[in-house]
Amino acid sequence: MRKILVFDTTLRDGEQVPGAKLNINQKLEIANKLIKLNVDIIEAGFPSSSPGDFEAVETIAKKFGDKAMITGLARAVKSDIKSVYESVKYAQKPLIHIVLGTSNVHVDKKFNKTKDQILDMGVEAVKYAKSFIPEVQYSTEDASRSEFEYLWKTVEAVIKAGATMINIPDTVGYAVPEEFGELIRKLNYRIKNVNDKVILSVHCHNDTGLATANTLAAIKNGADKIECTINGIGERAGNTALEEVIMGLKLRPEYYDADTNIITREIKSTSDLVSGLMGLDVQVNKAITGDNAFAHSSGIHQDGLLKSKDVYEVIDPEDVGVNNMELVLTARSGRHAFKNAIESLGINDVEEDKFDKLFSKFLELADIKKEIYHQDLVYLIEKNYNIIEDKVYNDFNKIGKKLYNIDSIQVISNDNFPTATVIIKRGDETLKESAIGDGPIDALYTAIKNIVKLDVELRQYKINSMSRGKDALGRVGITIEHKGKNYFSRAMDTDIIKASALAFINGINTIILDEMI
Repeated sequence: MRKILVFDTTLRDGEQVPGAKLNINQKLEIANKLIKLNVDIIEAGFPSSSPGDFEAVETIAKKFGDKAMITGLARAVKSDIKSVYESVKYAQKPLIHIVLGTSNVHVDKKFNKTKDQILDMGVEAVKYAKSFIPEVQYSTEDASRSEFEYLWKTVEAVIKAGATMINIPDTVGYAVPEEFGELIRKLNYRIKNVNDKVILSVHCHNDTGLATANTLAAIKNGADKIECTINGIGERAGNTALEEVIMGLKLRPEYYDADTNIITREIKSTSDLVSGLMGLDVQVNKAITGDNAFAHSSGIHQDGLLKSKDVYEVIDPEDVGVNNMELVLTARSGRHAFKNAIESLGINDVEEDKFDKLFSKFLELADIKKEIYHQDLVYLIEKNYNIIEDKVYNDFNKIGKKLYNIDSIQVISNDNFPTATVIIKRGDETLKESAIGDGPIDALYTAIKNIVKLDVELRQYKINSMSRGKDALGRVGITIEHKGKNYFSRAMDTDIIKASALAFINGINTIILDEMI
């Protein structure tokens, strides 16, 4: 099985998203996470673009250059190439990455030169780069819109000049999978006849949503290396999403006959880190890393999953660092999902007619609320305890009394000492705590943590609007870590502070139930 090299450009192409600029400490944090993910090459920035970017690339090369190949981007000019060399030279395996267009629109309109002049520029750039280090990548920008014979003429010339990697970009998302795959097949055949040590790479953009498909088609047709970003971030509609290609290969190894060195269990936490530091939300339905990627609310789907996970999940959530599938209880949830949920609270062996009555009450509540959480189920059962026989209700009490429920919250936000006071009920207990924090949410969560006395760390916090107008529902989604395990939870309310508190309590209750099972 072929090993495909993974070139991550989150810190260069990904950072080109407006508003996503990172400081050096944030870049180092992401680079460290990419090392844990086990990428082969990190493109740490564009060193000649600013002193700050040069420093970031240099620091990453010094700190992580013994664990991965480190590179930076250069245009086909000596000053850029020298800048890349000076910043990456501290790595054990430094790489200079040169980019120059080959399409007619780039040659004529961007550079206003002849094709021969552009080809000569590329050859001279590679020769200059080779005078510094042995590893040089040459990217034929806008390759998918280039005339094939000129593209090949360029590739052949730069290989003879010393390029060790040839990158074929679909710079503007123009390619389609069948056509792009055929382009890679033809280039791979010719390149291997010129020098079979040269690595053939692809870099696809997602303007028409085909970046992952084009990249997988390229692998199928002989590409040795892929360029991608975490969460598919990047210019315009973004780049190939690393997680999508990796899991595509993992799902169908017999088809692609290819694999990578990526440690897939690090994918979700890497996604969360990049999203948080760059301030770029991941769409909820995004493949692999979206909040709903492994969530199920349809009764038909929930029933199938509870019978066998592979009915509706071809990827195990735990393989990408998600603890398990999430069954979101809504008015569309079926009897099987509801039964599974109340059994986690100790409600077992309920007689059929009594279960029907309880399920009917659940649907009434679900019609009022968009989503049902642990504390809602506790409320539902306590309110309708007369439906259930005493022994079953007593079993529920043993568990229900260990779960928390928000009674009231008060948050004061100011520039000096944001404070929060929370009153939480647990069974017959009423617990109260106040705390200060760096902001109102930090104060709120500190107060809750002081009450529940669980060692938890907030890893991600996101807010989304779920409706319009002044009474809009806001959804808060959080990831908390406990004993090395991540737990995702969410809640909705017109009051975003209340939703934040409910989401945190949902997560706490999930941990409690998880440890009781």
